[in-house]
Amino acid sequence: MSFPILSYMIFIPFLGIIAVLVLRKEQVQAIRWASALFSFIPLVLSFFLLAHYDSSTSTMQFVEKHTWIPSLGVTYFLGADGLSVPMLFLTALLSFLSVIASFNINFRVKEYFAFFLLLEVGMMGVFAALDFFLFYIFWEVMLVPMYFLIGIWGGPRKEYAAIKFFLYTLFGSVFMLIGILALYFTSQPHTLNMMELISQAPLLAKGFQLIVFVAFFLAFAIKVPIFPFHTWLPDAHVEAPTAVSVILAGILLKMGTYGLLRVSLPMFPKAALYYALPLALLALINIVYGALVCMAQKDLKKMVAYSSVSHMGYCILGISALTVTGVSGCVFQMFSHGLITGALFLLVGVLYDRAHTRDIDAFGGLWAKIPVYTGVMTLFCMGSLGLPGLSGFISEFMVFIGSFPVFKVIVALAVLGVVITAAYFLRMIQKMFLGTFNTKWEALTEISGRELFTVIPLAILMIGVGVYPSPLADMIRATLENIVHLVTG
Repeated sequence: MSFPILSYMIFIPFLGIIAVLVLRKEQVQAIRWASALFSFIPLVLSFFLLAHYDSSTSTMQFVEKHTWIPSLGVTYFLGADGLSVPMLFLTALLSFLSVIASFNINFRVKEYFAFFLLLEVGMMGVFAALDFFLFYIFWEVMLVPMYFLIGIWGGPRKEYAAIKFFLYTLFGSVFMLIGILALYFTSQPHTLNMMELISQAPLLAKGFQLIVFVAFFLAFAIKVPIFPFHTWLPDAHVEAPTAVSVILAGILLKMGTYGLLRVSLPMFPKAALYYALPLALLALINIVYGALVCMAQKDLKKMVAYSSVSHMGYCILGISALTVTGVSGCVFQMFSHGLITGALFLLVGVLYDRAHTRDIDAFGGLWAKIPVYTGVMTLFCMGSLGLPGLSGFISEFMVFIGSFPVFKVIVALAVLGVVITAAYFLRMIQKMFLGTFNTKWEALTEISGRELFTVIPLAILMIGVGVYPSPLADMIRATLENIVHLVTG
């Protein structure tokens, strides 16, 4: 295919940055709509990507490869397969909806949207890059706009949260760089081409794989985040603006699991088998510990943030099983969690904009006052707790089915996470929406058309994947079968 669709998807938001910077800061509406347009174009292209993707093969498609720095063996190498195509679509969708959700930003609007578009450039690049030099650049590009978006437009403890996020991620990135350099100097001839490095993986000594796997794991574990590297997440989520929380939960966390599937498993197959049990134990801690911490939360946004720690644990459990069904469940959970938790953060923001509090105990009987909002919020809560017929159930079910033959006891204990998740979401619904209406909120207004526009597409996809998961399952099958085959032989 000669049309460089991936380059367009990555760099059209960069053109949006230039357009936003050219506009005067007083032209607030023009800045907002220009940002929406330049984030909408990659979404349109992502539908083209979905329509033209051949799911019968695991080979890279939409490939773009050009010599860049020949003396170092660096190439401009982009491509997409069944793992990256769903994530590119999810990134484009959530970025566009987040820009629309950001129309209520009134402080330093020009800088906000420029940083947001730069964040989209980095995210798109990570899911499309097939050269480590390019991958690392895009991985680091995301760090800067996210730091400023939290640090300038965040809540009362925004500086603390931004610095903590920056230091944690930078710490992980240093280890990733060490891992990349180790692979570069070990490969013959020296290369940063990820496909070449995967093909050379069987030649790597087991001791080398065990060490370098840990270097990459630290970078990816912080992003997921895996216990005990999770402590940056609640702070960043609680202080971040609503749309930034959506991107954090919906996309950035998925980069950790994407990295494990794209890099750690196929490049270090012996290490992946060796570390499977410790990884499954960490997944169990994530699932149960994250859910228990949610039970203790009074802040609605912090509860949703810790639910991400729990839900990403299912992804890690699916990966550690190293079965096609388990890994497929992981990818389903990546996609489903992006839809559901992204929508939950949008809905938390809707209520906070009106009530200026996120204290669960402060509300009561809101169903009588804002029934549409209550209905939508309840729907996504049901999706998050894994109600059959919604995407959350499909992903968790696949993870359990794929992992049980390998880790029977761990899976049996992990099911506790589902029970606890149901408990904290149902308790939240009961406290906030049911019972006697708190007359303090008499002036509360219903969710607006613009706000509904940001969550309805996510609801449609959540129900669609839950009722008819075949299109996504077919898209990812060949790629994931190949990844599992590379590890288990």
